[in-house]
Amino acid sequence: MSFTLSWPVVAFYIIALLTLCAGVIMLSVRKVVYMALTIGGVFIGAAAIYFLLGAEFVGVAQILIYAGAITILIMFAIMLTNHEAQEPPFEWNLKNIGSAAAAVLLAVVLLLAIRSTTWPTATNVNVNGGNTNPVAIGLVLFRQYVIPFELVSILLIVGLVGAVILAKERKEDE
Repeated sequence: MSFTLSWPVVAFYIIALLTLCAGVIMLSVRKVVYMALTIGGVFIGAAAIYFLLGAEFVGVAQILIYAGAITILIMFAIMLTNHEAQEPPFEWNLKNIGSAAAAVLLAVVLLLAIRSTTWPTATNVNVNGGNTNPVAIGLVLFRQYVIPFELVSILLIVGLVGAVILAKERKEDE
């Protein structure tokens, strides 16, 4: 397997490293607001990878929907719920050790699955003749995937309403 180092490959690795760092920071910070901000960085990193792959519409949709709307929705949910200013300190217990071991095991299984899969190369992927324009993507989305699309929107609304109800119940109890 030959590996050539070109500018798109270098840009991919830089963007992937920054996105991975934002994900690790998101998992390591203790304040929920910082988590929401760093997940916005992860979404922007994913959009940058879409731009590198030539899927500009998907990259713009990623920025508008995830980096914009979902991050703002998360921030509103954080503001509506009553989070304590002081988080309890992290302690290693049996549950945390088991979770860490399960995460490492999952990472190994995913790495083995990725390494054993034969991925298509750029020569046998039909980029220009495929569904890369917004009209084709919209037709596929609203003809074949309309029910999952609507279920996701209902799930987001139910989550936001649930956060409002939980925040209201906490204020009434105090």
